[in-house]
Amino acid sequence: MLGAEDDLEVVGEAGDGDEAVTLARQLRPDVILMDLRMPRLDGAEATARIVAEWPDARILVLTTYDTDSDIVRAVEAGATGYLLKDTPRVQLAEAVRAAYRGETVLAPPVAARLVRRMRTPAAPQLTPREREVLAAVATGLSNAEVGRRLHIGEATVKTHLLRVFAKLDVDDRTAAVTTAYGLGILDPPGGPS
Repeated sequence: MLGAEDDLEVVGEAGDGDEAVTLARQLRPDVILMDLRMPRLDGAEATARIVAEWPDARILVLTTYDTDSDIVRAVEAGATGYLLKDTPRVQLAEAVRAAYRGETVLAPPVAARLVRRMRTPAAPQLTPREREVLAAVATGLSNAEVGRRLHIGEATVKTHLLRVFAKLDVDDRTAAVTTAYGLGILDPPGGPS
């Protein structure tokens, strides 16, 4: 699609996040289009690695995923913009040109989600272990089963859950899981919507 534009040249194509990092290092393209869900290394992490080595990189995320957590991860990683794969060809080409000029490019639904997120209080921050425990609980495991899966004691599981309850302002496991889904802390069953 982009190769058909007179003023745009596709200089490389990567099959996964690791290859994207390697090609960015070798080719130093003016603009990088990055998918989020890729094998071996996801797009947000690949973006972070590229930007860590090359702070001026202009990376446009082009994906089907528009959940708050995906958008925030990509932007925090250093993405210049965030577009959805249903973006019409003309708009995609213009977005690449805008990114080249150093402009931030956001698909309208993504911009709306970011504004809405900025207007609402931030979701409570769970530690990685609290998220692991809650994710295991979301699959229906008992505290003892969660402990065995994560190689921690049942009392430690209970302690993590009590902290999660306090942070999410809930009183039980079901409310914690439901609230975590609603806040984007956990992806609902079947993956992001």
